[in-house]
Amino acid sequence: MIRSRKAGIDDIALIRDLAEKSFLPTYKEILSADQLDWMFDWMYSADSLRQQIEDGHVFFIAYDGDRPCGYVSVERQGEALFHLQKIYVLPDFQGKHVGQYLVRLVFDYVRSLYSGECTVELNVNRNNKAKFFYERMGFSVARSGDFPIGNGYYMNDYIMAIKLF
Repeated sequence: MIRSRKAGIDDIALIRDLAEKSFLPTYKEILSADQLDWMFDWMYSADSLRQQIEDGHVFFIAYDGDRPCGYVSVERQGEALFHLQKIYVLPDFQGKHVGQYLVRLVFDYVRSLYSGECTVELNVNRNNKAKFFYERMGFSVARSGDFPIGNGYYMNDYIMAIKLF
């Protein structure tokens, strides 16, 4: 049975470990090795994760029994706007409903903060098959763009959104 807990500063090493095991395999066919290394350091260095948490990103870690198997983070970006920043599941747990659990966890968390109609958005690389997962979860493409992230790299993403009532 999948369960979760809110993560904090003390969990940075665990988040980095989960990211190394899930983020890198997710993008190795889509991004160059140089861009992948740069992005991993940009998003998952200990300093970057600490800053994200201090800036209001809320992380949750999923467990199958005692084994960490995935993570998600969400950030409030406006009164009724939230951004699902990160969601990754270890390869061994993909297809076992951990991703669905994490998305629903985000929905429940957002509803705990805002009881009216609100929007949850996320970015997904235009070449990432995860787009189809997000569509099954109720998200739809709201817009797309090429977003500069530094070092000459861009995120070539769809912005997907869902309205929560």
